Amino acid sequence: MSLDRLAPLPEKFPTADAPDRVSADGLEAKWGQHWEETGTFTFEKDAPREDVFSIDTPPPTVSGSLHVGHVFSYTHTDVLARFQRMNGKAVFYPMGWDDNGLPTERRVQNYFGVRCDPTLPYEENFIPPHEGGEGKSIKAADQKPISRKNFIELCQRLTADDEQQFESLWRHLGLSVDWNFTYQTIGDNARKVAQAAFLGNLERGEAYQAEAPGLWDVTFQTAVAQAELEAREYPGHYHSLVFRTEDGKDVVIETTRPELLPACVALIAHPDDERYQHLFGTSVTSPVFNVSVPVLAHPAAEKDKGAGIAMCCTFGDITDVQWWRELELPMRSVLRKDGRLLAEVPEWITDEAGRELYERCAGKTTFSARKEIVEALQAAELMLGEPKPTQRMTNFFEKGDKPLEIVTSRQWYIRNGGREFTRDGSQTDLREELVSRGQELAFHPDFMRVRYENWVKGLNTDWLISRQRFFGVSLPLWYRITESGDVDYQQVLTPELAQLPVDPSVDCPPGFSEDQRDVPGGFTAEIDIMDTWATSSLTPLLATGWLRDENLFKKLFPMTVRPQGQDIIRTWLFSTVVRSHLEFNCLPWQHATISGWILDPDRKKMSKSKGNVVTPMGLLEKHGSDAVRYWAASARLGTDATFDEAQMKVGRRLAIKLLNASKFALTMDAETHQVALDPKLVTQAVDRAVLAQLAKVVTSATEAFEAFDHTRALEITETFFWHFTDDYLELVKERAYNRDGIWPEEEAASARAALALVVNTVVRLLAPFLPYSAEEVWSWYREGSVHLAAWPTVDEFGEAPAGAELLEVAAQALMALRKIKSEAKVSPKTPILKAVLSVPEASVADLEVIRTDLEKAAVVTGDLVFEAASVEAVEMAEHELGEPPAKRK
Repeated sequence: MSLDRLAPLPEKFPTADAPDRVSADGLEAKWGQHWEETGTFTFEKDAPREDVFSIDTPPPTVSGSLHVGHVFSYTHTDVLARFQRMNGKAVFYPMGWDDNGLPTERRVQNYFGVRCDPTLPYEENFIPPHEGGEGKSIKAADQKPISRKNFIELCQRLTADDEQQFESLWRHLGLSVDWNFTYQTIGDNARKVAQAAFLGNLERGEAYQAEAPGLWDVTFQTAVAQAELEAREYPGHYHSLVFRTEDGKDVVIETTRPELLPACVALIAHPDDERYQHLFGTSVTSPVFNVSVPVLAHPAAEKDKGAGIAMCCTFGDITDVQWWRELELPMRSVLRKDGRLLAEVPEWITDEAGRELYERCAGKTTFSARKEIVEALQAAELMLGEPKPTQRMTNFFEKGDKPLEIVTSRQWYIRNGGREFTRDGSQTDLREELVSRGQELAFHPDFMRVRYENWVKGLNTDWLISRQRFFGVSLPLWYRITESGDVDYQQVLTPELAQLPVDPSVDCPPGFSEDQRDVPGGFTAEIDIMDTWATSSLTPLLATGWLRDENLFKKLFPMTVRPQGQDIIRTWLFSTVVRSHLEFNCLPWQHATISGWILDPDRKKMSKSKGNVVTPMGLLEKHGSDAVRYWAASARLGTDATFDEAQMKVGRRLAIKLLNASKFALTMDAETHQVALDPKLVTQAVDRAVLAQLAKVVTSATEAFEAFDHTRALEITETFFWHFTDDYLELVKERAYNRDGIWPEEEAASARAALALVVNTVVRLLAPFLPYSAEEVWSWYREGSVHLAAWPTVDEFGEAPAGAELLEVAAQALMALRKIKSEAKVSPKTPILKAVLSVPEASVADLEVIRTDLEKAAVVTGDLVFEAASVEAVEMAEHELGEPPAKRK
């Protein structure tokens, strides 16, 4: 949308038709419907690429309800979109729904009282045992097992209902989204895009599978990526265990995981630790299991932690994995994916007493096995003292409730710079490439860039994308089965691009038929799905039509801006940069705007998991959407903000004042109600002064918006508006009315024109923030929508207005005259019989220019004297008040 297609200034004066009584209530329904019917925010597909402003809108997770934090950050995006649209940009502003993944599965389990069991057959016309709505979660033991297909159908059903509620709230808030452009991260197009992108990664060697130790959530039975970790304190106990050297001496180690003793493969100490250097290269025997393990040196061992020597097990933590890999230690895992110990006694435990002890632990949870082993250690006097309580930092899945374990499994990865990578036969420093991409990207605010860089530089593994869940995008893969019936995971079968999207559990690979599924010489399906970020990282492609509408894609990609929260820089922002870099060798967008968090009154981040969130619809209905948007827009990007209803009340007051002051200013011509939008009519010095101030506001607000500082633009505009209503409007309203013909018509017309020009400008400056109130005012005297009107420029005021300082001294004088009445606690209409003002010498002439305006505005019926004095601002020297007007009965 170019500027010449925005709503033009009228060729003749419009006529104001304001209602008898203005109100901010009901504007959401009135104008929301109007915008929808008229297609106000429809993206103009024919616009040239240079005129396009495209937004990679965050797709909210569809798993319950939105909270006020969403309103906060999405408002930041919307004010930017509205500003750009008024600047002549064709704004591409889509909305997506992030509806796959674990949050949706958990919600379906609790809402319908079911759980997925892939071994069960599909049940036609399945009716779930529970329909939610009671605010209670169904315990896992009470959830009915159902087939994968039945489970996915319930996921789709519930997300469809949630999406309707989300869209209704977004419309009520006034997001200027083009609802013709929506997508789902589980829809057919999203599945095709995600699978095609993965196949591209696979073909270029950027995707690979590996059998390796990885973080595992035993509750959700799925692998977890590095970006999804959350470190939390977890209570535990230190146990002092006694290992024996070959000559019978004691070596004491401290551990919080004695249940992993049967998985011990070595003792590790720092190479410079003099206490253990004589042991390096020797062996010790593990207590109660009596397995011989080596004593080795590694610089990652901490000399000042515990005894300074540690037990390396496969696997207790990430350090164990590092030692196991770098020291080439054997694999002796005893932990299953369900969090229980292996049911069979491991072959490396050969001691009869050790095998008997393990049999007592077999199949037990880590908690029960720990109890069994600790009792055995105490009985054998191979544990010193009692366990000592401690709080340790432990990795959790961000959505999980139990500490993560490390389990060896076959998983799929996408390269992200965490590991060395050879591309086309040569070593590639992918990490440095991605750091450079971050340097190319314009972060708003800029200090958020360091979070991106620190994350990339701290990666120690590639991106694990496979998940052992159900509701997500299938990995588009099959594997050959040998003639002997073994699955050969090295013979990966992939679909043709034209086949996508595919469900490997239903569809067949090219060249195979269904009767070859899961039989010797045939194929078997990959049953894992991609993690939710593997799809969400492709939102720029989903929104812009990659593989669906190539013309649209070329016009929109790379996009202009990615708005998002600070907490998902390491996940969503980084993963999107990775996919774009690998697929297109470019950034996915030019800018990233990062919102802060919403804090509760205790300064804690609001989140569903903490149970301290506030749902927004009640706030929108109570205060009005404009008021809630004002509160949100008052916070700068990257800055945390406290939830504050008092700020919303200020926003509502501003919206109502915009309505009332605009009606007042636009209807000064009592006979014709004409709105004189002609700067040539503004002839009086004080009227020119208000336009001079406004010109500065327009320039500063525009510069702020262009710098992605919407809060500064709001502050500048709001400050001017209150001065305008409190000072200038009160000063000139009698001249604008000119009921008694005191002023020449030219001077009255000057005031009316200035008032109209100010409103005509301010209503557009505030339109991105208060869209409903601004649209209401605009409709009283202009055709079309204010949101398709041109953003104001200083050219609208004609020749550069000057004399902004006159308005300041006028405001000081008016304030001094008002103050004597407020201090005397009398009506503002009480006449002033005499007033002597002390005035800076340079300002006396200015006040003489507006003498009559001051006298009428302050009801000065006697002498008004301006005395030059050594003062910095206008002060009251002496005064005399008359009798207050009689109160009406």
